[in-house]
Amino acid sequence: MLSHSPAIRGAPNSSFRNSGSRNLKQEFYNADRTILDRQSLTASLKKYTTDFAEENLFVRQFLQLLNHADAFQRNHLPGHITGSSWILDQSRQDVLLVHHGTLNKWLQPGGHADGEENVLNVALREAQEETGLRDFRLLQNGIFDLDIHPIPARSGFPEHLHFDIRFLLAADRSQQIVVSDESHDVAWFPLRKLTTLNNPSLTRMASKVGW
Repeated sequence: MLSHSPAIRGAPNSSFRNSGSRNLKQEFYNADRTILDRQSLTASLKKYTTDFAEENLFVRQFLQLLNHADAFQRNHLPGHITGSSWILDQSRQDVLLVHHGTLNKWLQPGGHADGEENVLNVALREAQEETGLRDFRLLQNGIFDLDIHPIPARSGFPEHLHFDIRFLLAADRSQQIVVSDESHDVAWFPLRKLTTLNNPSLTRMASKVGW
């Protein structure tokens, strides 16, 4: 349980000054009312448009998953909802990634919903826990990107799928980074170098922000 909630502002032209700790849910309501729960997430998915063929397929699979009562629980198989953040710096040229301790690869911060249907709350919680940053700004209302990817079996839990909903955020890179116990490292990456990581999902998100 976090002792403080990360701050998030929705105004696209606001400055990057640290506003202190705020109530995460209230900040969410102020910034983005499009995805508050399962019902509004379903509505957002039905309206979601993309130029990427794989995401159009993902939308149908997400909608099927959301028919299940336990879709937001990490023990639901064959997959469950997760939330993550594509965090840009002030220049919009670099993105913040974590080197995942279990998967041993560079990824955007994110994690399990654990029953929370407000997926932006999930993404913000994980961004704070995995990077140590506390002050974020929402750059785009609603869903930024969708992905469905396999997670290897471990600790007696079988291989399964993460149905990941991504949000577009910004953060001041002068904030102190803290590497969590779940990661090997956290670092800002130039968008132009993401192809070296050989991850089509990262490349797709980079292309959406003009890289």
